[in-house]
Amino acid sequence: MIRIHAALAAAGLALTLASSLAQEPPARFDLQVRADMFAGFLDGDEEAFERAMALCERRLAANPDDPEPLVWHGAGLMFRAGRAFAAGGREQGIAFDRQGFDEMNRAVALAPDSVPVLIPRGAMLLATAKSMPAGARAREYIRIAMGDFEKALQHQQPYFAKLSTHGRGEMLGALADGWARLDDGEKSRAYLGRLVAELPDSKYAVAARARLDNPADRRPLTCLGCHRGE
Repeated sequence: MIRIHAALAAAGLALTLASSLAQEPPARFDLQVRADMFAGFLDGDEEAFERAMALCERRLAANPDDPEPLVWHGAGLMFRAGRAFAAGGREQGIAFDRQGFDEMNRAVALAPDSVPVLIPRGAMLLATAKSMPAGARAREYIRIAMGDFEKALQHQQPYFAKLSTHGRGEMLGALADGWARLDDGEKSRAYLGRLVAELPDSKYAVAARARLDNPADRRPLTCLGCHRGE
C-alpha cells in the first residue's frame, strides 16, 4: 500500500523550484502551478491544491498532450492516492495511483528530454518510494527516478554550475540517496563526492561527508533548504 507523506512528496517535487530550467521565461508552467500545489502538499490547503489541479485540467482540456500540466496532474493524483490510502480507501487509492503513474509516464513519453517534465516525475516517484515498504515496486520507482534525474542533470550541464546551492544540492543529493537505496554504492559515492567538491561550505557537503565517512549514517541528503519561493 502506498502512503505518500505530504511533506515528503512536496519536498521531493520542490527539486523543480531550483533545479529546472532556471533561465526559462516567467511563463513556465511550474511557476504557475507550484505555489498552490505545494500549499496543498505541505499545509493541507485543500482549496489551493484543487485550484492547482483545476489549472492542470484546463490546460489539458485545451491540449491533452501538453506534457507539463500532465506530469503535474499525475503527481497530484499520486498525492491523492496517498491520502486515500491513509483514510482506508484502498480501491480509490489504487485507482489514483495507477492513473497518476500513467499520466506522468505519458508526459515523459511526450517530452523525453524536457527537464521540467523529467524532474517532477522523478521527484514524486522517489518521494513515494521512500514512503512505501521496501520491495520490488519501490525499487522500480527509484530506478525510474534515477533515470529521470540522470537525464535531467545531463541536459543541465551547460548551466548547472550557475544554479543555486539549493538547486544543485537537491539534485546531487537525490541522486546520491537514490543510488544508495538501490545498493549502488559506487554511484552514490560519486554524487556524495560532487556535493563535497562543488558545495564545500554547505549543509549538503556536511551531510555528504558524514555519509562518506560512515555509509550507515542516515542523516538526510535532501530537503535541506526552504522549498517555498526558491
